[in-house]
Amino acid sequence: MKEKEQAGQTPVRPNTDASYDGGLGRSSDEVPVMGMERRAGVVLLELPLTTSDSRGRDKAASTKSNPITKQMVWEAYKHVRGNHGAAGIDNETIVRYEERLSDNFYLLWNHMSSGCDFPPPVLEVEIPKSDGRMRKLGIPTVNDRIAQQVIKAYLEPRLEAEFSPLSYGYRPLKSAHQALAQVRRNVRQFAWVIDMDIAGFFDHMSHDLLMNALERHVEEKWVKMYITRWLTAPIEDREGNRRNREGEGTPQGGIISPPVGQLVSALYL
Repeated sequence: MKEKEQAGQTPVRPNTDASYDGGLGRSSDEVPVMGMERRAGVVLLELPLTTSDSRGRDKAASTKSNPITKQMVWEAYKHVRGNHGAAGIDNETIVRYEERLSDNFYLLWNHMSSGCDFPPPVLEVEIPKSDGRMRKLGIPTVNDRIAQQVIKAYLEPRLEAEFSPLSYGYRPLKSAHQALAQVRRNVRQFAWVIDMDIAGFFDHMSHDLLMNALERHVEEKWVKMYITRWLTAPIEDREGNRRNREGEGTPQGGIISPPVGQLVSALYL
């Protein structure tokens, strides 16, 4: 009987007999070292395979430091693929990424579950705003966007509980159309409107403030480790000029930025 994963909890590794949506098969990396089950008086032992595939990947069950399953990475990849985002600093589009999908998928899962995934620099681009000014966006690589989506999906259920039901920005299963419908309901009850904007919020967000907010809801050290790495990843423009963040700022354009940024504003502002 399959065990269900609880949102925001350490996921239970899925049955290895199942297959991925899209065809990437699971290896025996995700089976227990030894499982015992009694059926009609017969003891069945599930032993790990020790063979390797053509690329030398060990098929034996291994102990990973972080509870990141292949299914979590696969679901994150499908989400990123559906967004059709631009290439990052490595100029690798989602189409090029998929040319070596099996290798890229395995390496990302292996690195993330082992705690050794480090983000490359974030590509900084400028897009025009409606008032004529320019807005700076940070574009992570495809691989890094998938990694961020893994953590976002893991954290989102517990962070969702912190927000008002009338909040619609960057919220799952909520849209701008729903927000407009709520505005129509509000104007029938209230005769006033408050219009507020935090200038340069993502550019000047304090890393210390953000991590303090996360401490209230996130106990997992491996989650905070990855978020810290993304916060401190250098920024590089198309001319190759690179700079480091000095204790503030998170790229507006990264997957992980909106939910953790909203958490800071909800708790402290």
